[in-house]
Amino acid sequence: MIRFILGAVFLLLTSSILAQSFKQAVGIRAGLTAGFEYRVNTDELNSYKFLVGSRERGLIVHALREFHRYELFEFTDQLNFVFGAGLHAGYERWDQQYVSYNSVYYQTRTAFIAGLDGLAGLEYMFHEVPVLLGFEVKPYFDVFGKEMFDFQFFDFAFTAKYHF
Repeated sequence: MIRFILGAVFLLLTSSILAQSFKQAVGIRAGLTAGFEYRVNTDELNSYKFLVGSRERGLIVHALREFHRYELFEFTDQLNFVFGAGLHAGYERWDQQYVSYNSVYYQTRTAFIAGLDGLAGLEYMFHEVPVLLGFEVKPYFDVFGKEMFDFQFFDFAFTAKYHF
């Protein structure tokens, strides 16, 4: 019985020491496209991010493939560079102005939107707590929607993630 307890304690301590490579993260994104994100790490250098965001009074779901580069900065091992690309789909809403004789009225319009995303950012990982803080830019190209083709280069955001 003593061997079993010592073995269990040894396994728990070993797994907690080796568990420093986190597999998942959940967080928020505050920017032009604001929302909630979920990250799944496939290994130390690659991950997938799923973002449910709101933009233009609509809802858009993003799926991105991310690549992580650690040790680019000699002064710290806590700062890493993240870049990637992906797709998005959802809908957007806007108020369309109509003029009829001497009156002006608005009608709310809704349209499907889809497109491509890019991603580049910096993330700072705290060793004391399982938190990542980041700053990123996510340029996107939309098809359909209010504009048939729309390109936004400056979708900057701050992110905060809890990783586990």
